[in-house]
Amino acid sequence: MKLVSTAIVACLLPLALAKSFLVTYPKDTPNAVIDSAKASVRKAGGVITHEYSLVIKGFAATGPEEAVQQISTQSTVFKPTIEEDQTVSIS
Repeated sequence: MKLVSTAIVACLLPLALAKSFLVTYPKDTPNAVIDSAKASVRKAGGVITHEYSLVIKGFAATGPEEAVQQISTQSTVFKPTIEEDQTVSIS
């Protein structure tokens, strides 16, 4: 029973520490820059939850703070805007 509890905690702990965030880039950003950022998120244990390409360039993801920090410093020319994903409503 203790082994099962430990396994459950090991699986759920990364989810509890993960943050949901949106990453957007300037319109002239090459796709290679965005692809590199998505690869960094995945490498850090994150998951890309949505990709944007029609109106804005970017993606939504869930991952550790480490992933956000890596993305923010990857490109000095095409700086991303990174913000916490949250519910938006109209009053």
